[in-house]
Amino acid sequence: MTAGPADAPAESARSRLDAVVKTYDIRGRAPEQLDATLAAALGAAFAEEVGVSNGRGVVAIGRDMRHTSPYLADAFTGALVAAGSDVVDLGLCSTDLVYFYSGTHAMPAVMVTASHNPAAYNGMKLCRAGARPIGQGSGLEGIAAAAARILQSPPAPGRVRGSVRHHDARCDYAVRMTDLVPMPLTRRRRRLRVVVDAGNGMGGHVVPVVFDRLDVELVPMYFELDGSFPNHEANPLDPANLTDLQAAVLKHRADLGLAFDGDADRCFVVDERGKAVTPSAVTALIAAGFLRERPGATILYNAICSRAVREIIDEHGGVPVRTPVGHSRVKAEMARTGALFGGEHSGHYYFADFFLADSGMLAALHVIAALTASATPLSDLMVAYDRYPASGEINRSVADTAPVVRRVAEHFGHREGVSIDWLDGLSVEHERWWFNLRASATEPLLRLNAEGVDDEAMAAVRDAVLALLDDD
Repeated sequence: MTAGPADAPAESARSRLDAVVKTYDIRGRAPEQLDATLAAALGAAFAEEVGVSNGRGVVAIGRDMRHTSPYLADAFTGALVAAGSDVVDLGLCSTDLVYFYSGTHAMPAVMVTASHNPAAYNGMKLCRAGARPIGQGSGLEGIAAAAARILQSPPAPGRVRGSVRHHDARCDYAVRMTDLVPMPLTRRRRRLRVVVDAGNGMGGHVVPVVFDRLDVELVPMYFELDGSFPNHEANPLDPANLTDLQAAVLKHRADLGLAFDGDADRCFVVDERGKAVTPSAVTALIAAGFLRERPGATILYNAICSRAVREIIDEHGGVPVRTPVGHSRVKAEMARTGALFGGEHSGHYYFADFFLADSGMLAALHVIAALTASATPLSDLMVAYDRYPASGEINRSVADTAPVVRRVAEHFGHREGVSIDWLDGLSVEHERWWFNLRASATEPLLRLNAEGVDDEAMAAVRDAVLALLDDD
């Protein structure tokens, strides 16, 4: 087993377990909250939940480059092996590579990662065979209960002991990605020049293998794997973490820039002017492409996507379905509705032809394909999909979120022409503006997204909501 930080006191294990089990996955500070003891208990519980104990199955496990990932992955793997499960150790990889392997080989899987969170955090994303998600309502609460029981009374070893096989699946993954998004004949005078900022995360491990199959000029940034994130946090949703990429796109006169988060399951886009393209606009672009091939298909968009996404799906003859935020919820809705594609304003994109799973790489390839087929620069191509001024996601720390959200709802609820829904947090809509206010599932924050028909309408509703939050 890889040596790691000392475990936290055993008597606090149950309280730490409660703290790290979130709505969609496992997430917490490591090792203060998530340590080897908890990882092993979660591994044993996972073996029970997916039915792989005593020689009955195989689990795939991957990990990101965080300093605590090796020893957490080792602890989880050790528990699986002790329970009698065989393990395919994928080593360093992206989360969507884990989904690819789970889907292709029909086996449950776990990715040890804290995604976009700061260096002090770590976590786990879990799925059943076929990359089917495990979250609250789909098995995570059962895993948490079993882990709590295991912490109190560790199980006896399985009747058989599992084995571990190491496998690098990047080449197979690259073939699948590029097969799913074939590049059209170019209408350009030169190869696309693409700057990619991996943020010292797992994009630096998988992008070179995939892009080696493309006829593009790759300009790499921060491809060195480093869980301390020495250049900037691997969270491209924060505009501050895009500034290096924006400057590099201008410096290299690139056609576009791509930024991946820490586990490379999210991708953000910058156009040739160095301007960030909203994930809502990327969702609309990809949706329009799918609908040209499959008119009438169902397309999902989440509760904080731009109003333009719904309009564009309608205009292209699709069936728009609005969903709550979060990968396990979106994937469940994709399965229920038979949706072809789904997008989230956070930069997650889901594909029916990729086991209903999310992939930043596939989204990037779809954007590259659309730009390759266009004679115009990316900024011109995106005009049709980026219609309304938006605030971007604004976070506020709030000690007790529920009463604050209720106060905001009461403030706006009496206004004429306003509709309110609670699909995911509070959504308030007017013909000239809308906003969504929701509590983060992984951090003690309220997140505000606002949009208007013009800058004045957007700013007015944004400032009105922020004033209510700042009064707390």
